[in-house]
Amino acid sequence: MSSTHTAIRRGLRRTALVATLAVAGVLTATGSAFAHVTVHPDSYAKGATDGSLTFRVPNEEDNAGTTQVQVYFPTDHPLLGVLVAPLPGWTATVKTTKLKSPVKTDDGNITEAVSQITWTKGKIQPGEYQDFTVAFGQLPADTGELTFKTLQTYSDGKVVRWIEQSQPGAAEPASPAPVLQLTTAGASNPTSTASPKASAAAARPATASTSDSTARGLGIGGLVVGVLGLIAAAFALNRGRRQPTDL
Repeated sequence: MSSTHTAIRRGLRRTALVATLAVAGVLTATGSAFAHVTVHPDSYAKGATDGSLTFRVPNEEDNAGTTQVQVYFPTDHPLLGVLVAPLPGWTATVKTTKLKSPVKTDDGNITEAVSQITWTKGKIQPGEYQDFTVAFGQLPADTGELTFKTLQTYSDGKVVRWIEQSQPGAAEPASPAPVLQLTTAGASNPTSTASPKASAAAARPATASTSDSTARGLGIGGLVVGVLGLIAAAFALNRGRRQPTDL
């Protein structure tokens, strides 16, 4: 075999290795990005009333199911009138906390608010996710965001703590807490004081999130196909170069 052919084959092997590592890197990064616990919609108007929030919890493990989900509600800027939507197969336990400063409302002062909801007795299987929904009577109007720290417990005893908060200008943390942005009245996301409008607005961001995930998935799929095509073309070229020598 000539030195030229040897050099070509070595180059092709390096190309295939680099391409394989690139695909693996893309898929790993994508998996971690899609596996976060999130809240939907991801924004509401400050002081919005009669709305709902859904916490989406995916199963990240291959050999264990999620058996418990604990969501911690902020009490420095409390949500008022929180109610849990029934979820077949799951039992919700609601914990309330006395507020340091009562919240004044038209119906009087509110001195307690939900601080934690724990869902148990159900199971999220590998490759699946579960939505946990709550309704609220009113969101706070004195803050720009609400952080819902979440603990996810698996059947093998592993606990994933979704409690890290993103910092401006820094990379996203490995286990970010779900965050709800609160916008000023009249902004693009929900403002309504009527339940139907709040529900419709809540559905829009969730749909956008789904579309974004689909677009990213298609883009990554295209990248993988392109890289595999490059590898196939390289090996075909190698075979073509070898034929005159073999005759």
